[in-house]
Amino acid sequence: MQVTVGVDFGTLSGRAVVVSVADGTQLADAVHEYRHGVLDRTLPDGVTGLGPDWALQLPDDWRDVLRIAVPEALALAGVTADQVIGIGTDFTACTVLPTTADGTPLCELPGLAARPHAYPKLWRHHAAQPQADRINALAEELGEPWPARYGGKISSEWQYAKGLQLLEEDPELYAVTERWIEAADWIVWELTGAESRNVCTAGYKGIVQDGAPPSREYLAALHPGFADFTAKLDHPLSPLGAAAGTLTARAAAMTGINEGTPVSVGNVDAHVTNAAARALDPGHMLAIMGTSTCHILNSEVLAEVPGMCGVVDGGVVPGLWGYEAGQSGVGDIFAWAVRTVATAPYAAEAEARGLSPHQLLTEKAAAQPVGGHGLVALDWHSGNRSTLVDHHLSGLVLGLTLDTRPEDVYRALLEATAFGTRVIVEAFEQSGVPVTEFTVAGGLPKNRFLMQIYSDVLRRPVNVIGSEQGPALGSAIHAAVAAGAHPDIRTASAAMGRIDLAVHTPDPARADAYDRLFAEYRELHDHFGRGGSDSMHRLRALRDAALVEETR
Repeated sequence: MQVTVGVDFGTLSGRAVVVSVADGTQLADAVHEYRHGVLDRTLPDGVTGLGPDWALQLPDDWRDVLRIAVPEALALAGVTADQVIGIGTDFTACTVLPTTADGTPLCELPGLAARPHAYPKLWRHHAAQPQADRINALAEELGEPWPARYGGKISSEWQYAKGLQLLEEDPELYAVTERWIEAADWIVWELTGAESRNVCTAGYKGIVQDGAPPSREYLAALHPGFADFTAKLDHPLSPLGAAAGTLTARAAAMTGINEGTPVSVGNVDAHVTNAAARALDPGHMLAIMGTSTCHILNSEVLAEVPGMCGVVDGGVVPGLWGYEAGQSGVGDIFAWAVRTVATAPYAAEAEARGLSPHQLLTEKAAAQPVGGHGLVALDWHSGNRSTLVDHHLSGLVLGLTLDTRPEDVYRALLEATAFGTRVIVEAFEQSGVPVTEFTVAGGLPKNRFLMQIYSDVLRRPVNVIGSEQGPALGSAIHAAVAAGAHPDIRTASAAMGRIDLAVHTPDPARADAYDRLFAEYRELHDHFGRGGSDSMHRLRALRDAALVEETR
Protein backbone atom coordinates (compact mmCIF):
# COMPACT_ATOMS: atom_id res chain seq x y z
CA MET A 1 0.00 0.00 0.00
CA GLN A 2 1.25 3.45 -0.87
CA VAL A 3 0.54 6.26 1.61
CA THR A 4 1.12 9.96 2.02
CA VAL A 5 1.52 11.99 5.21
CA GLY A 6 -0.36 15.23 5.79
CA VAL A 7 0.72 17.60 8.55
CA ASP A 8 -1.57 20.38 9.75
CA PHE A 9 -0.06 23.15 11.89
CA GLY A 10 -2.90 24.79 13.85
CA THR A 11 -3.14 27.51 16.47
CA LEU A 12 -2.40 25.39 19.53
CA SER A 13 -1.21 22.07 18.13
CA GLY A 14 -0.04 20.20 15.07
CA ARG A 15 -1.43 16.92 13.77
CA ALA A 16 -0.18 14.32 11.33
CA VAL A 17 -2.27 11.80 9.39
CA VAL A 18 -1.24 8.78 7.33
CA VAL A 19 -3.57 8.27 4.37
CA SER A 20 -3.99 5.65 1.67
CA VAL A 21 -3.24 7.13 -1.74
CA ALA A 22 -5.76 4.86 -3.43
CA ASP A 23 -8.93 5.90 -1.60
CA GLY A 24 -8.06 8.38 1.17
CA THR A 25 -8.57 5.92 4.03
CA GLN A 26 -7.02 7.42 7.14
CA LEU A 27 -4.78 4.80 8.70
CA ALA A 28 -3.67 6.77 11.75
CA ASP A 29 -3.25 10.24 13.18
CA ALA A 30 -1.25 11.83 15.98
CA VAL A 31 -1.52 15.23 17.65
CA HIS A 32 1.19 17.22 19.42
CA GLU A 33 0.32 20.21 21.58
CA TYR A 34 2.73 23.13 21.26
CA ARG A 35 4.78 23.49 24.43
CA HIS A 36 4.46 27.28 24.43
CA GLY A 37 1.04 27.58 22.79
CA VAL A 38 0.32 31.19 21.89
CA LEU A 39 2.53 33.91 23.38
CA ASP A 40 0.15 36.79 24.07
CA ARG A 41 1.31 38.09 27.45
CA THR A 42 5.07 37.58 27.68
CA LEU A 43 7.93 36.04 25.74
CA PRO A 44 9.21 32.61 26.85
CA ASP A 45 11.49 34.32 29.38
CA GLY A 46 8.38 35.21 31.39
CA VAL A 47 9.70 38.75 31.79
CA THR A 48 9.43 40.55 28.46
CA GLY A 49 5.85 41.75 28.22
CA LEU A 50 3.72 41.98 25.09
CA GLY A 51 1.25 44.73 24.31
CA PRO A 52 -2.47 44.43 23.58
CA ASP A 53 -3.49 42.26 20.62
CA TRP A 54 -0.11 40.53 20.27
CA ALA A 55 0.06 36.82 19.40
CA LEU A 56 3.39 35.09 18.77
CA GLN A 57 4.68 31.53 18.43
CA LEU A 58 7.94 29.57 18.58
CA PRO A 59 9.36 27.84 15.49
CA ASP A 60 10.74 24.99 17.58
CA ASP A 61 7.20 24.13 18.69
CA TRP A 62 6.47 23.52 15.01
CA ARG A 63 9.58 21.37 14.60
CA ASP A 64 8.36 19.26 17.52
CA VAL A 65 5.33 18.29 15.44
CA LEU A 66 7.70 16.86 12.83
CA ARG A 67 9.82 15.15 15.48
CA ILE A 68 6.96 13.71 17.52
CA ALA A 69 3.59 13.59 15.73
CA VAL A 70 4.83 12.33 12.34
CA PRO A 71 6.81 9.31 13.66
CA GLU A 72 3.97 8.51 16.06
CA ALA A 73 1.38 8.51 13.27
CA LEU A 74 3.59 6.27 11.12
CA ALA A 75 4.02 3.83 13.99
CA LEU A 76 0.29 3.76 14.72
CA ALA A 77 -0.47 3.17 11.04
CA GLY A 78 1.96 0.26 10.94
CA VAL A 79 3.57 1.43 7.73
CA THR A 80 7.22 1.59 6.80
CA ALA A 81 9.10 4.59 5.46
CA ASP A 82 9.30 2.83 2.07
CA GLN A 83 5.51 3.00 1.76
CA VAL A 84 5.45 6.80 2.16
CA ILE A 85 5.57 8.39 -1.30
CA GLY A 86 5.01 12.02 -0.27
CA ILE A 87 4.46 14.48 2.55
CA GLY A 88 2.40 17.69 2.54
CA THR A 89 1.89 20.46 5.06
CA ASP A 90 -0.48 23.32 5.76
CA PHE A 91 -0.43 26.22 8.19
CA THR A 92 -2.52 28.93 9.75
CA ALA A 93 -2.23 32.20 7.83
CA CYS A 94 -1.16 34.84 7.88
CA THR A 95 1.41 33.45 10.32
CA VAL A 96 4.65 35.09 9.24
CA LEU A 97 8.21 35.35 10.54
CA PRO A 98 11.49 37.20 9.92
CA THR A 99 14.53 35.07 9.05
CA THR A 100 18.07 35.29 7.77
CA ALA A 101 18.88 34.43 4.16
CA ASP A 102 19.29 30.75 5.08
CA GLY A 103 15.89 30.57 6.82
CA THR A 104 17.04 30.86 10.44
CA PRO A 105 14.29 32.54 12.51
CA LEU A 106 15.60 35.75 14.07
CA CYS A 107 14.30 34.74 17.50
CA GLU A 108 16.82 31.87 17.44
CA LEU A 109 19.83 34.13 16.87
CA PRO A 110 22.09 35.06 19.80
CA GLY A 111 20.96 38.22 21.57
CA LEU A 112 17.52 38.44 19.92
CA ALA A 113 15.42 36.17 22.14
CA ALA A 114 14.12 39.15 24.14
CA ARG A 115 12.96 41.08 21.06
CA PRO A 116 9.22 40.47 20.44
CA HIS A 117 9.44 41.34 16.75
CA ALA A 118 12.00 38.57 16.23
CA TYR A 119 9.28 35.94 16.71
CA PRO A 120 6.66 34.61 14.28
CA LYS A 121 3.46 36.63 14.38
CA LEU A 122 0.46 34.31 14.56
CA TRP A 123 -2.54 34.86 12.30
CA ARG A 124 -4.48 36.39 15.16
CA HIS A 125 -1.82 39.00 15.94
CA HIS A 126 -3.90 42.15 15.53
CA ALA A 127 -1.49 44.73 16.94
CA ALA A 128 -0.73 45.94 13.41
CA GLN A 129 -4.20 47.47 12.95
CA PRO A 130 -2.84 51.08 12.86
CA GLN A 131 -0.47 50.05 10.06
CA ALA A 132 -3.30 48.29 8.20
CA ASP A 133 -5.43 51.42 8.49
CA ARG A 134 -2.69 53.54 6.92
CA ILE A 135 -2.01 50.98 4.19
CA ASN A 136 -5.68 51.01 3.25
CA ALA A 137 -6.11 54.79 3.48
CA LEU A 138 -3.06 55.54 1.30
CA ALA A 139 -4.07 52.91 -1.26
CA GLU A 140 -7.49 54.55 -1.56
CA GLU A 141 -5.98 58.02 -1.78
CA LEU A 142 -3.55 57.02 -4.55
CA GLY A 143 -6.04 54.87 -6.43
CA GLU A 144 -3.98 51.69 -6.12
CA PRO A 145 -5.53 48.86 -8.17
CA TRP A 146 -4.94 45.91 -5.82
CA PRO A 147 -7.40 46.69 -2.96
CA ALA A 148 -10.31 45.68 -5.20
CA ARG A 149 -9.04 42.09 -5.03
CA TYR A 150 -9.29 42.25 -1.21
CA GLY A 151 -12.78 43.65 -0.81
CA GLY A 152 -11.38 47.18 -0.55
CA LYS A 153 -9.16 46.65 2.52
CA ILE A 154 -6.39 44.38 3.68
CA SER A 155 -6.43 43.04 7.22
CA SER A 156 -4.06 43.74 10.09
CA GLU A 157 -3.38 40.01 9.95
CA TRP A 158 -1.71 40.18 6.52
CA GLN A 159 1.99 40.28 5.63
CA TYR A 160 2.34 43.97 4.78
CA ALA A 161 0.68 45.31 7.92
CA LYS A 162 2.81 43.10 10.14
CA GLY A 163 5.93 43.97 8.17
CA LEU A 164 5.29 47.71 8.50
CA GLN A 165 4.77 47.27 12.24
CA LEU A 166 8.17 45.55 12.44
CA LEU A 167 9.83 48.44 10.61
CA GLU A 168 8.24 51.17 12.69
CA GLU A 169 8.60 49.55 16.10
CA ASP A 170 11.99 47.82 15.70
CA PRO A 171 13.83 49.29 12.69
CA GLU A 172 17.10 47.65 13.71
CA LEU A 173 15.48 44.22 13.56
CA TYR A 174 13.81 45.10 10.26
CA ALA A 175 17.25 45.80 8.80
CA VAL A 176 18.48 42.39 9.97
CA THR A 177 15.47 40.65 8.40
CA GLU A 178 16.61 39.18 5.08
CA ARG A 179 13.51 37.07 4.39
CA TRP A 180 9.91 37.71 5.48
CA ILE A 181 8.12 34.43 5.01
CA GLU A 182 4.84 32.70 5.72
CA ALA A 183 5.14 29.80 8.15
CA ALA A 184 3.48 27.69 5.44
CA ASP A 185 6.57 28.21 3.28
CA TRP A 186 9.08 28.20 6.13
CA ILE A 187 8.10 24.70 7.28
CA VAL A 188 8.61 23.44 3.71
CA TRP A 189 12.04 25.11 3.78
CA GLU A 190 12.78 23.11 6.95
CA LEU A 191 11.81 19.90 5.14
CA THR A 192 13.51 20.48 1.79
CA GLY A 193 16.43 22.76 2.66
CA ALA A 194 15.39 25.18 -0.08
CA GLU A 195 13.18 28.25 -0.02
CA SER A 196 9.90 28.10 -1.93
CA ARG A 197 6.80 30.29 -2.03
CA ASN A 198 3.28 29.11 -2.80
CA VAL A 199 0.75 30.97 -4.91
CA CYS A 200 -1.93 30.70 -2.20
CA THR A 201 -0.30 32.61 0.67
CA ALA A 202 1.39 35.02 -1.74
CA GLY A 203 -1.93 35.95 -3.31
CA TYR A 204 -4.16 36.08 -0.24
CA LYS A 205 -1.72 37.32 2.40
CA GLY A 206 1.12 38.88 0.40
CA ILE A 207 -0.86 41.10 -2.02
CA VAL A 208 0.60 39.46 -5.14
CA GLN A 209 -1.97 39.88 -7.91
CA ASP A 210 -1.44 39.14 -11.60
CA GLY A 211 2.17 38.33 -10.75
CA ALA A 212 2.94 41.71 -9.19
CA PRO A 213 3.09 43.10 -5.64
CA PRO A 214 2.39 46.73 -4.64
CA SER A 215 4.78 49.18 -6.27
CA ARG A 216 7.99 50.42 -4.69
CA GLU A 217 6.68 54.00 -5.00
CA TYR A 218 3.56 53.18 -3.01
CA LEU A 219 5.57 51.44 -0.28
CA ALA A 220 7.98 54.37 -0.03
CA ALA A 221 5.00 56.70 0.42
CA LEU A 222 3.95 54.62 3.41
CA HIS A 223 7.44 54.87 4.91
CA PRO A 224 10.73 55.60 3.14
CA GLY A 225 12.33 52.55 4.76
CA PHE A 226 9.52 50.30 3.52
CA ALA A 227 10.35 50.71 -0.17
CA ASP A 228 12.54 47.59 -0.15
CA PHE A 229 10.03 45.37 1.67
CA THR A 230 9.08 43.38 -1.43
CA ALA A 231 12.72 42.24 -1.76
CA LYS A 232 12.30 40.32 1.50
CA LEU A 233 9.37 38.42 -0.07
CA ASP A 234 10.52 38.08 -3.66
CA HIS A 235 10.78 34.49 -4.92
CA PRO A 236 9.27 32.54 -7.84
CA LEU A 237 5.81 31.24 -6.96
CA SER A 238 4.90 27.55 -7.20
CA PRO A 239 1.42 26.27 -8.11
CA LEU A 240 -0.54 24.20 -5.63
CA GLY A 241 -0.05 20.46 -5.92
CA ALA A 242 3.50 20.84 -7.23
CA ALA A 243 6.55 19.38 -5.51
CA ALA A 244 8.60 22.00 -3.67
CA GLY A 245 11.52 19.60 -3.34
CA THR A 246 12.41 16.45 -1.45
CA LEU A 247 13.22 15.60 2.17
CA THR A 248 16.75 16.37 3.30
CA ALA A 249 18.70 13.94 5.47
CA ARG A 250 18.06 16.22 8.46
CA ALA A 251 14.30 16.27 7.84
CA ALA A 252 14.28 12.52 7.26
CA ALA A 253 15.88 12.00 10.66
CA MET A 254 13.21 14.23 12.25
CA THR A 255 10.21 12.60 10.62
CA GLY A 256 11.20 8.99 10.09
CA ILE A 257 10.43 9.32 6.36
CA ASN A 258 13.02 8.46 3.73
CA GLU A 259 15.40 11.11 2.45
CA GLY A 260 14.40 12.14 -1.07
CA THR A 261 10.65 11.77 -0.50
CA PRO A 262 8.70 14.48 -2.42
CA VAL A 263 7.35 17.42 -0.39
CA SER A 264 4.36 19.30 -1.78
CA VAL A 265 4.23 23.09 -2.02
CA GLY A 266 3.02 24.78 1.19
CA ASN A 267 -0.61 25.73 1.67
CA VAL A 268 -3.07 27.39 4.05
CA ASP A 269 -5.06 25.16 6.39
CA ALA A 270 -8.43 26.44 5.20
CA HIS A 271 -7.69 26.40 1.47
CA VAL A 272 -6.19 22.90 1.45
CA THR A 273 -9.30 21.54 3.16
CA ASN A 274 -11.40 22.11 0.03
CA ALA A 275 -9.73 19.11 -1.58
CA ALA A 276 -10.44 16.99 1.49
CA ALA A 277 -14.14 17.97 1.44
CA ARG A 278 -14.58 17.56 -2.33
CA ALA A 279 -15.57 21.24 -2.38
CA LEU A 280 -13.69 22.35 -5.48
CA ASP A 281 -16.58 23.00 -7.86
CA PRO A 282 -17.69 26.59 -8.60
CA GLY A 283 -20.27 27.84 -6.09
CA HIS A 284 -19.42 25.28 -3.40
CA MET A 285 -18.57 27.25 -0.23
CA LEU A 286 -16.56 25.53 2.48
CA ALA A 287 -16.57 26.95 6.03
CA ILE A 288 -13.65 25.67 8.09
CA MET A 289 -14.88 26.19 11.64
CA GLY A 290 -12.59 26.22 14.66
CA THR A 291 -11.28 29.03 16.84
CA SER A 292 -12.10 31.19 13.81
CA THR A 293 -13.92 30.41 10.58
CA CYS A 294 -12.53 30.71 7.07
CA HIS A 295 -14.89 30.64 4.10
CA ILE A 296 -13.47 29.40 0.80
CA LEU A 297 -15.35 29.54 -2.50
CA ASN A 298 -14.24 28.74 -6.04
CA SER A 299 -15.84 30.49 -9.00
CA GLU A 300 -15.50 30.96 -12.72
CA VAL A 301 -16.40 34.62 -12.11
CA LEU A 302 -14.02 37.40 -11.08
CA ALA A 303 -15.89 40.02 -9.08
CA GLU A 304 -15.31 42.63 -6.41
CA VAL A 305 -16.92 41.40 -3.20
CA PRO A 306 -16.95 44.02 -0.40
CA GLY A 307 -14.98 42.89 2.61
CA MET A 308 -13.68 39.63 1.19
CA CYS A 309 -10.19 38.57 2.31
CA GLY A 310 -9.02 38.07 -1.23
CA VAL A 311 -9.57 36.48 -4.63
CA VAL A 312 -6.67 34.71 -6.32
CA ASP A 313 -6.39 33.03 -9.70
CA GLY A 314 -5.66 29.38 -8.88
CA GLY A 315 -5.56 30.18 -5.19
CA VAL A 316 -7.35 26.95 -4.26
CA VAL A 317 -7.31 24.87 -7.44
CA PRO A 318 -5.81 25.74 -10.84
CA GLY A 319 -8.29 27.10 -13.37
CA LEU A 320 -10.72 28.83 -10.99
CA TRP A 321 -10.82 32.04 -9.00
CA GLY A 322 -10.51 31.17 -5.32
CA TYR A 323 -12.29 33.53 -2.91
CA GLU A 324 -11.63 33.80 0.82
CA ALA A 325 -13.66 35.43 3.59
CA GLY A 326 -13.72 34.80 7.30
CA GLN A 327 -14.74 35.46 10.87
CA SER A 328 -11.91 36.18 13.32
CA GLY A 329 -13.66 34.63 16.30
CA VAL A 330 -16.05 31.67 16.45
CA GLY A 331 -14.93 28.80 18.68
CA ASP A 332 -12.90 31.34 20.65
CA ILE A 333 -16.13 33.21 21.40
CA PHE A 334 -17.88 30.06 22.62
CA ALA A 335 -14.89 29.34 24.88
CA TRP A 336 -15.09 32.90 26.20
CA ALA A 337 -18.77 32.34 27.04
CA VAL A 338 -17.95 29.21 29.03
CA ARG A 339 -15.21 31.01 30.94
CA THR A 340 -17.36 34.06 31.57
CA VAL A 341 -20.99 33.08 32.08
CA ALA A 342 -20.91 29.43 33.20
CA THR A 343 -21.35 29.81 36.97
CA ALA A 344 -20.28 27.35 39.66
CA PRO A 345 -23.66 25.53 39.76
CA TYR A 346 -23.41 24.95 36.00
CA ALA A 347 -19.89 23.59 36.35
CA ALA A 348 -21.01 21.29 39.15
CA GLU A 349 -23.98 20.02 37.12
CA ALA A 350 -21.79 19.40 34.09
CA GLU A 351 -19.29 17.43 36.16
CA ALA A 352 -22.02 15.41 37.89
CA ARG A 353 -23.55 14.44 34.54
CA GLY A 354 -20.25 13.73 32.83
CA LEU A 355 -20.69 16.59 30.37
CA SER A 356 -18.39 19.38 29.30
CA PRO A 357 -19.61 22.93 30.03
CA HIS A 358 -20.10 23.38 26.29
CA GLN A 359 -22.31 20.28 26.12
CA LEU A 360 -24.40 21.38 29.10
CA LEU A 361 -24.91 24.92 27.78
CA THR A 362 -25.76 23.54 24.33
CA GLU A 363 -28.36 21.20 25.80
CA LYS A 364 -30.02 23.98 27.78
CA ALA A 365 -29.85 26.42 24.85
CA ALA A 366 -31.39 23.88 22.49
CA ALA A 367 -34.49 23.65 24.67
CA GLN A 368 -35.41 27.28 23.87
CA PRO A 369 -37.53 28.55 20.97
CA VAL A 370 -35.89 30.88 18.49
CA GLY A 371 -35.80 34.35 20.06
CA GLY A 372 -36.85 33.03 23.47
CA HIS A 373 -33.80 34.52 25.16
CA GLY A 374 -34.63 38.07 24.02
CA LEU A 375 -31.01 38.68 22.98
CA VAL A 376 -28.99 39.49 19.91
CA ALA A 377 -25.18 39.51 19.87
CA LEU A 378 -22.40 40.75 17.61
CA ASP A 379 -19.66 38.16 17.05
CA TRP A 380 -16.77 40.62 17.10
CA HIS A 381 -14.84 39.59 20.21
CA SER A 382 -11.76 39.24 17.96
CA GLY A 383 -12.81 42.04 15.63
CA ASN A 384 -14.46 41.60 12.25
CA ARG A 385 -12.55 40.08 9.35
CA SER A 386 -15.39 39.99 6.81
CA THR A 387 -17.09 42.01 5.64
CA LEU A 388 -16.04 45.06 7.68
CA VAL A 389 -12.29 44.28 7.93
CA ASP A 390 -11.89 46.04 11.26
CA HIS A 391 -10.14 44.32 14.15
CA HIS A 392 -10.79 47.22 16.50
CA LEU A 393 -14.47 46.35 16.68
CA SER A 394 -15.60 44.37 19.71
CA GLY A 395 -18.33 42.03 20.87
CA LEU A 396 -21.77 43.05 22.06
CA VAL A 397 -24.78 41.36 23.67
CA LEU A 398 -28.02 43.37 23.60
CA GLY A 399 -31.14 42.62 25.60
CA LEU A 400 -29.66 41.50 28.93
CA THR A 401 -32.01 41.49 31.93
CA LEU A 402 -31.86 40.14 35.47
CA ASP A 403 -33.57 37.02 34.14
CA THR A 404 -30.90 36.31 31.52
CA ARG A 405 -29.28 32.91 32.07
CA PRO A 406 -25.89 31.57 30.91
CA GLU A 407 -27.51 29.40 28.24
CA ASP A 408 -29.28 32.48 26.87
CA VAL A 409 -26.00 34.29 26.28
CA TYR A 410 -24.40 31.11 24.94
CA ARG A 411 -27.17 30.58 22.39
CA ALA A 412 -27.13 34.23 21.34
CA LEU A 413 -23.40 33.89 20.60
CA LEU A 414 -23.90 30.67 18.61
CA GLU A 415 -26.55 32.48 16.58
CA ALA A 416 -24.36 35.56 16.12
CA THR A 417 -21.67 33.51 14.38
CA ALA A 418 -24.32 32.05 12.04
CA PHE A 419 -25.58 35.57 11.32
CA GLY A 420 -21.99 36.63 10.54
CA THR A 421 -21.72 33.81 8.03
CA ARG A 422 -25.02 34.85 6.46
CA VAL A 423 -23.67 38.38 5.97
CA ILE A 424 -20.70 36.86 4.12
CA VAL A 425 -22.84 34.59 1.92
CA GLU A 426 -25.15 37.49 1.03
CA ALA A 427 -22.16 39.70 0.17
CA PHE A 428 -20.95 37.14 -2.37
CA GLU A 429 -24.36 36.60 -3.93
CA GLN A 430 -25.13 40.32 -4.11
CA SER A 431 -21.80 40.79 -5.93
CA GLY A 432 -22.67 38.23 -8.60
CA VAL A 433 -20.75 35.27 -7.16
CA PRO A 434 -23.35 32.55 -6.50
CA VAL A 435 -23.17 30.18 -3.53
CA THR A 436 -24.85 26.93 -4.54
CA GLU A 437 -23.67 24.55 -1.81
CA PHE A 438 -22.51 24.98 1.78
CA THR A 439 -20.18 22.52 3.54
CA VAL A 440 -18.58 22.70 6.97
CA ALA A 441 -15.33 21.29 8.29
CA GLY A 442 -13.20 21.61 11.43
CA GLY A 443 -13.95 20.85 15.06
CA LEU A 444 -17.21 22.75 15.53
CA PRO A 445 -19.43 20.67 13.19
CA LYS A 446 -19.48 18.04 15.93
CA ASN A 447 -22.04 20.31 17.66
CA ARG A 448 -25.19 19.27 15.80
CA PHE A 449 -27.28 21.99 17.44
CA LEU A 450 -24.87 24.64 16.20
CA MET A 451 -24.97 23.21 12.69
CA GLN A 452 -28.79 23.18 12.75
CA ILE A 453 -28.72 26.88 13.64
CA TYR A 454 -26.51 27.50 10.61
CA SER A 455 -28.85 25.54 8.35
CA ASP A 456 -31.89 27.46 9.63
CA VAL A 457 -30.20 30.87 9.48
CA LEU A 458 -28.80 30.27 5.98
CA ARG A 459 -31.98 28.57 4.74
CA ARG A 460 -29.95 25.90 3.00
CA PRO A 461 -28.74 22.32 3.58
CA VAL A 462 -25.41 21.96 5.36
CA ASN A 463 -23.00 19.25 4.19
CA VAL A 464 -20.30 17.96 6.54
CA ILE A 465 -16.79 16.88 5.63
CA GLY A 466 -16.31 13.15 6.19
CA SER A 467 -13.01 13.53 8.06
CA GLU A 468 -12.15 14.96 11.46
CA GLN A 469 -8.72 15.96 10.16
CA GLY A 470 -9.71 17.96 7.09
CA PRO A 471 -6.61 20.16 6.66
CA ALA A 472 -4.21 17.27 7.25
CA LEU A 473 -6.16 15.08 4.81
CA GLY A 474 -6.06 17.93 2.29
CA SER A 475 -2.29 18.15 2.70
CA ALA A 476 -2.01 14.39 2.18
CA ILE A 477 -4.06 14.76 -1.02
CA HIS A 478 -1.73 17.49 -2.28
CA ALA A 479 1.23 15.29 -1.38
CA ALA A 480 -0.22 12.50 -3.53
CA VAL A 481 -0.38 14.91 -6.49
CA ALA A 482 3.17 16.15 -5.85
CA ALA A 483 4.37 12.53 -5.79
CA GLY A 484 2.65 11.75 -9.10
CA ALA A 485 0.13 9.26 -7.69
CA HIS A 486 -2.76 11.37 -9.09
CA PRO A 487 -2.54 13.68 -12.12
CA ASP A 488 -4.12 16.75 -10.51
CA ILE A 489 -5.86 18.05 -7.39
CA ARG A 490 -9.38 17.47 -8.72
CA THR A 491 -8.70 13.81 -9.49
CA ALA A 492 -7.00 13.27 -6.14
CA SER A 493 -9.86 14.98 -4.30
CA ALA A 494 -12.44 12.76 -6.00
CA ALA A 495 -10.49 9.64 -5.00
CA MET A 496 -9.32 10.61 -1.51
CA GLY A 497 -11.78 13.28 -0.25
CA ARG A 498 -14.76 12.74 2.05
CA ILE A 499 -18.17 14.49 2.25
CA ASP A 500 -21.57 13.70 3.80
CA LEU A 501 -24.34 15.53 1.95
CA ALA A 502 -27.29 17.43 3.52
CA VAL A 503 -26.57 16.28 7.06
CA HIS A 504 -28.60 19.25 8.32
CA THR A 505 -31.61 20.75 6.53
CA PRO A 506 -33.49 23.96 7.38
CA ASP A 507 -36.79 23.99 9.27
CA PRO A 508 -39.08 26.57 7.60
CA ALA A 509 -40.66 27.83 10.84
CA ARG A 510 -37.31 28.31 12.59
CA ALA A 511 -35.88 29.89 9.43
CA ASP A 512 -38.73 32.43 9.42
CA ALA A 513 -38.07 33.25 13.08
CA TYR A 514 -34.36 33.64 12.40
CA ASP A 515 -35.08 36.05 9.55
CA ARG A 516 -36.65 38.39 12.12
CA LEU A 517 -33.74 37.99 14.53
CA PHE A 518 -31.22 38.47 11.72
CA ALA A 519 -32.85 41.82 10.90
CA GLU A 520 -31.97 42.97 14.43
CA TYR A 521 -28.42 41.65 14.03
CA ARG A 522 -28.06 43.46 10.73
CA GLU A 523 -29.19 46.75 12.24
CA LEU A 524 -26.59 46.50 15.02
CA HIS A 525 -23.97 45.28 12.53
CA ASP A 526 -24.39 48.33 10.31
CA HIS A 527 -24.75 50.81 13.20
CA PHE A 528 -21.55 49.84 15.01
CA GLY A 529 -19.63 48.63 11.97
CA ARG A 530 -20.44 51.26 9.36
CA GLY A 531 -20.16 54.56 11.17
CA GLY A 532 -23.36 54.89 13.19
CA SER A 533 -21.32 54.80 16.38
CA ASP A 534 -17.57 54.85 16.97
CA SER A 535 -17.89 53.85 20.62
CA MET A 536 -16.18 50.47 20.17
CA HIS A 537 -13.06 52.14 18.79
CA ARG A 538 -13.05 54.72 21.57
CA LEU A 539 -13.41 52.07 24.27
CA ARG A 540 -10.52 50.10 22.80
CA ALA A 541 -8.36 53.22 22.71
CA LEU A 542 -9.15 53.90 26.36
CA ARG A 543 -8.26 50.31 27.25
CA ASP A 544 -4.98 50.38 25.34
CA ALA A 545 -3.96 53.69 26.93
CA ALA A 546 -4.69 52.32 30.39
CA LEU A 547 -2.66 49.15 29.74
CA VAL A 548 0.29 51.14 28.42
CA GLU A 549 0.19 53.40 31.47
CA GLU A 550 0.06 50.37 33.77
CA THR A 551 3.27 48.92 32.30
CA ARG A 552 5.26 52.11 32.82
